[in-house]
Amino acid sequence: MLKIENLCKKYDNFQLKNVSFEVPTGYIVGFIGKNGAGKSTTIKSMLNIVHPDSGSVTVFGKDYFKNELQLKQQIGLSMGGFDYYRSKKIKTLTEVYRRFFEEWDEEQYRKLMAYFKLNEDLKIKELSEGMRSKYATTLALSHNAKLLIFDEPTSGLDPIARNELLELFQSVIENGDKSILFSTQITSDLDRCADYIVFIRDGEIIANMTKDDLIDSHRVIGGSNSQLTDELRAKMIGVQKNAFGFNGMILTENIPSNINLKQSTPNIEDIILYYNLEDDHEKFDL
Repeated sequence: MLKIENLCKKYDNFQLKNVSFEVPTGYIVGFIGKNGAGKSTTIKSMLNIVHPDSGSVTVFGKDYFKNELQLKQQIGLSMGGFDYYRSKKIKTLTEVYRRFFEEWDEEQYRKLMAYFKLNEDLKIKELSEGMRSKYATTLALSHNAKLLIFDEPTSGLDPIARNELLELFQSVIENGDKSILFSTQITSDLDRCADYIVFIRDGEIIANMTKDDLIDSHRVIGGSNSQLTDELRAKMIGVQKNAFGFNGMILTENIPSNINLKQSTPNIEDIILYYNLEDDHEKFDL
């Protein structure tokens, strides 16, 4: 459904470096990485919100940059909370927004407004951060889009509202004809609903695989400091040491068989943490 190849975008202090990944039809793809890793820049570049320096984006088998206006009809986009025209009422903004989409679905819009308990007579400035996020999601899902792209859709939502949104995502892809790409810092959301994970670090994709394969290919290991040999350390992705020993991450295939180490299965948060752990970071001294 979506294919990105060698996407590059250079700023003075940051650049995307040949970003490539796919979003298959009928699946939810989680886009992860710490703040500043390049998630939002990737989304904006692939949608031509900012102009990429090079690379290609294919949507539904068509070149996105050559067919942008046509393809946007089939893409639902939410870049976080709805935070513009703050003095306008929801119903006023919806009336403007619906005019841009040929397949606007008023019935779907009304269902989502009721599902999220949103009041059309409220002004944008009267909405909480979570309510603005719900409204942005409602608009993205109300014009029969096949590809849904969300940047931090659960930001500002309480646990109950996040659960509602994740259940909605699952229902959206049930028929197998729609796909969702969403970035998030709340990794437990990905543990619950993502089928694939795309992991970006410092502008480069370092993992692009199913969630289960990503987790299965890594292990958290620990032991005494004497067990942390130079040979073992060279194979590890990140290490935390203290007076009692060490913990770190390693590829499952690189776990040594000749050392008795503690092992556990990581979650997605562990993977992000250890990949971004600096070996020589300065500790804060109280």
